[in-house]
Amino acid sequence: MKRVLVACGNGVATSTMVASKVRDFLKENNIAATVDQCKLLEVPSKQDAYDLIIATGKYDNASVTKPVVSGMALLTGMGASEVLEDIKEKLS
Repeated sequence: MKRVLVACGNGVATSTMVASKVRDFLKENNIAATVDQCKLLEVPSKQDAYDLIIATGKYDNASVTKPVVSGMALLTGMGASEVLEDIKEKLS
């Protein structure tokens, strides 16, 4: 089973919205995965337990070695399908 971490500024509002959309998409595409949430500041210390990080804001921390996808399109709707396909590809 894959593990996805969705991160936003405080680990509550926007990450909840994005995590919900990602869970639905993964379920629709028969991808077994758990989706958790956290604050952006927690990503470096939590990354080893995850296969993919989705950040709702601009995130470029050099200490993060896992793939990072920008989840902003999942909030705005513009380019969301491309981001979801990128997530699918990275988890395959």
